[in-house]
Amino acid sequence: MAKKNIDDLRELLFSAIEGVKDGTLDIEKAKMIGTLSQVMVNSAAVEVKHAQVTGQKGSNFLDKQEELPPGITGVTVHRVR
Repeated sequence: MAKKNIDDLRELLFSAIEGVKDGTLDIEKAKMIGTLSQVMVNSAAVEVKHAQVTGQKGSNFLDKQEELPPGITGVTVHRVR
């Protein structure tokens, strides 16, 4: 199973919203998706806080994981504080 990130969570949430709007997803399932999503977001917030305290770069959940094009060996990310 591929690692999931915040983009995957957003996609799921937007699909759930559409499902509720068009009647293909019942309210109870939508509520559970919302509850579980909030747990994931809270977990990511803890990861970010931990990264700040320990001086790490960030969270794998928040950072988009993409394969680099052939010939590219790395990426430098500049973050504004």
